[in-house]
Amino acid sequence: MALRYKTRKWLALLVLFIGVPLYIVVAVNVVGLFERPPILLELLIYVSLGVLWAFPLKAVFKGIGQPDPDA
Repeated sequence: MALRYKTRKWLALLVLFIGVPLYIVVAVNVVGLFERPPILLELLIYVSLGVLWAFPLKAVFKGIGQPDPDA
């Protein structure tokens, strides 16, 4: 079942304003549980975690910047 445009728009805003900050806090805390790796490895971990969250949510964000197709 495809989500309506308004539903995807509200879901995208919810993810951006609540989900991403929570994801950042969780990622920093999980990485902080282990001994600090070398700076380049730590950078690679944060960059990969920063990109990884978007793949499962690609369908939510697809076409959000376009005008409402139902209007």
